[in-house]
Amino acid sequence: MDALLLSRIQFAANISFHILFPTISIALGWWLVFFRWRWVRTRDERWLLAWRYWTKIFALTFAMGVVSGITMSFQFGTNWPGYMERVGNIAGPLLGYEVLTAFFLEATFLGVMLFGAERVSERVHLLASGLVAFGTSLSAFWILSLNSWMQTPTGFEVIDGEFHVRSWLEVVFNPSFPYRLVHMLLASGLTVSFLLAGATALRVLRGTASPAAPLVMRAALSVAAVLVPLQILAGDAHGLNTLQHQPQKIAAIEGVWHTERGAPLVLFGLPDEATRTTRHAVEIPRVASLILTHDADGELRGLNEFEGVHPPVAPLFWGFRVMVGVGLLMLAVSWLGWWQLRRVQWQPQRLPRWQLQALRWMGFSGWVATLAGWYVTEIGRQPYIVFGQLLTRDVVASVPASHVALTLTGYLLVYALLLSAYVMVLRYMSEKPLTSPTQGVHA
Repeated sequence: MDALLLSRIQFAANISFHILFPTISIALGWWLVFFRWRWVRTRDERWLLAWRYWTKIFALTFAMGVVSGITMSFQFGTNWPGYMERVGNIAGPLLGYEVLTAFFLEATFLGVMLFGAERVSERVHLLASGLVAFGTSLSAFWILSLNSWMQTPTGFEVIDGEFHVRSWLEVVFNPSFPYRLVHMLLASGLTVSFLLAGATALRVLRGTASPAAPLVMRAALSVAAVLVPLQILAGDAHGLNTLQHQPQKIAAIEGVWHTERGAPLVLFGLPDEATRTTRHAVEIPRVASLILTHDADGELRGLNEFEGVHPPVAPLFWGFRVMVGVGLLMLAVSWLGWWQLRRVQWQPQRLPRWQLQALRWMGFSGWVATLAGWYVTEIGRQPYIVFGQLLTRDVVASVPASHVALTLTGYLLVYALLLSAYVMVLRYMSEKPLTSPTQGVHA
């Protein structure tokens, strides 16, 4: 493997590790606001108990996200210097806006949120928690704006090989940004909902459930049951937007090798770029055209029209199916879980053991779906780093492949250890439950 491929793998490894934590912290911040608000309104100590438990997880997750994000940003200089040289006039300010608005907002009020519960008024503390949650969403806004611009660049001009802003409004609110932002925020909401339900199910199975378990389980499954259909609708709208602006990405996702009308929906198969066919395909006639053009006889452009400038097919084909498959599993588990929980009067201890096990194993399903979707998005941009404008190979650093391989190995080892430690801490916390809202406050 050459330095280009190794650098791409290294950046993919970094962003794969990093995205796990913002995916949790974005929505978990709003969950903590909800828990705290319910405590203020009802004075039911179970809400305060839930808030204390999940605040600790938020703090750990937030710290992991910050550290991994800083490491990732270093690679713009070490592995991709040509990117900032060519696109820095656009990427630099957008990343700077994220720091000046979102990160500073989070850093300012996070201390009040974590350590000020006994030192400030409840109204001030609730406000601080809301500002931290808003900061996490604002961070997603700026990062996804930049990422979306790389997918659907607008509002710029190229002068002497460098990209310059012609309209910041067009840069920030580029054609794919609204769809990508909504899709990511819903993904975060689903990730945290299933994490809440899965962790609660694990604690019930181990006999360490706190008094807050019924409230948390009910809220988590209720939110998940609503968000999954919304995510399906958002995904459909995002797909239509992608078909308009990145048709080769859709062609790779659907395995459409040649332009055709009434294209079938390929459920499964083995894409083969050498023969430009999908072997052993299981198809539903005309459904791909129906979904993507809302016309059973609609035309889908095939990969034959994008020879040499289309992404690798297999990663997109399978990544998309993993994402959709996990999403459908989320739909089934959340709806069935909510229905069963309602039947047992919202008492998770009375759920069948198999259902608790299903919820437990779905605890990190949001991570799987998010990573699969992220791979489809990012690999689908290749061979461009700025779609249709700048090739990835033109901005990679001229360093020996062996150097990149060495740092890649180091990253993978460190990230494997950190991720294992993170999951182990969450498991440990599930075995050492808080039994009262004041337990551990002064620890």
